[in-house]
Amino acid sequence: MQTIDWNDFLKVELRVGRVLSARVFAEARKPAYVLEVDFGPEIGVRKSSAQVTDLYVPDELVGRLVVGVVNFPEKQIGPLMSQCLVTGFHDADGRVALCVPDRDVPLGTRLL
Repeated sequence: MQTIDWNDFLKVELRVGRVLSARVFAEARKPAYVLEVDFGPEIGVRKSSAQVTDLYVPDELVGRLVVGVVNFPEKQIGPLMSQCLVTGFHDADGRVALCVPDRDVPLGTRLL
């Protein structure tokens, strides 16, 4: 594993957001949802493609807090311009479980 220093870590803007909407991303090559995530007044609402279809259905994602990287450049994924990366972990079967705060925190709060 490569080590990084504190300044490298500070470059990554990991922020808390709330999922406003989730829908099946029918045009995606791998099963995914299009999420609209509100990261608060400073950052606003961002769209993301999230490959979390094995463990979640769209309705149960709406209203959930998630952790996203908000300072990556936008990325074209099929017809969608993804504006953030919603984070998660692969379980033993390769399914993605979302990285989420275990308490309610203000939208846009930075992970440190």
